[in-house]
Amino acid sequence: MSIPNSPRPRILTGDRPTGALHLGHLAGSLQNRVRLQHDYDTFILLADVQALTDNFDQPQKVRENVLEVALDYLAAGLEPDKVTCVVQSAVPELAELTVYFLNLVTVSHLRQNPTVKTEIAQKGYGEAIPAGFFVYPVSQAADIAAFRAQLVPVGDDQLPMIEQTREIVRRFGALYAPVLVEPKEMLSPVPRLPGLDGQAKMSKSLGNAILLKDSADEVARKVMGMYTDPGHLRASDPGRVEGNPVFTFLDAFDPDPARVQALKDHYRAGGLGDVKVKKHLTDVLDTVLSPIRERRAEYGRDPDTVLRFVTEGTARGREVAAQTLSDVRRAMGLFGH
Repeated sequence: MSIPNSPRPRILTGDRPTGALHLGHLAGSLQNRVRLQHDYDTFILLADVQALTDNFDQPQKVRENVLEVALDYLAAGLEPDKVTCVVQSAVPELAELTVYFLNLVTVSHLRQNPTVKTEIAQKGYGEAIPAGFFVYPVSQAADIAAFRAQLVPVGDDQLPMIEQTREIVRRFGALYAPVLVEPKEMLSPVPRLPGLDGQAKMSKSLGNAILLKDSADEVARKVMGMYTDPGHLRASDPGRVEGNPVFTFLDAFDPDPARVQALKDHYRAGGLGDVKVKKHLTDVLDTVLSPIRERRAEYGRDPDTVLRFVTEGTARGREVAAQTLSDVRRAMGLFGH
């Protein structure tokens, strides 16, 4: 793979490689990345260092999922000649830049970050918060700044992270020199998908996700077990669409909004059973996932392609990060610059 320096605007996205990707990733980021890759210089970070902040006792899990997630990327439609896929741990410049950025942020400011507060509560850390996890927003800021990303596609819940990055970049520029790029957010067009059980978050670890690599039979089984409206006991009963994951999934994946609206109206009025709606969702998801399964099988037969996608992308990523770090050291007046 050879991706030259491009005049196109640069974006940075990424994932923590802690497991195979699922429909939540597809709706929230992957489909958007596939569209964006044609118009933007697209960097995607496999954030294995960040994954270790709360998986430090399971390094093998993280390591094994680096290529698994990269395979999901290719299966979803990302193209090796258009996308730079970078493994975070193979770019030591990111760690050095994180150290410099840590001096520009206070503990109280990190503690007040809404995203961090929410995740600390979800993980039940209490006061026993690993320091690496506590400061990961600074690591994210270093990732964005190191690759000089102008745009960062995010969901609403990640907006505090982008603002944190902008604050750090501005403070660095005021103290030393304006050598870094202040990024802007690019909001995801699709809200976060709920889990199959109705919980707010879809997660493989919670067992409430449809994986991109699931077979058609497995998808059908999972859809039939989805949470719907607990008060909708008979097909003749009026049902609730709001908070019903089946309709949330149809909103995200059915290409015919008018058809989805008609189903919603019928369900609310009564006379439409859950099984019928779920069968329709199964058909919709099969249409979405079939080409992904085919590409996954094709790339799976050629693991060298997946490995090159990661290693060559990481080499380019390191070149970019090294140049940024050189500019940072020079701006700070460090020894040797």
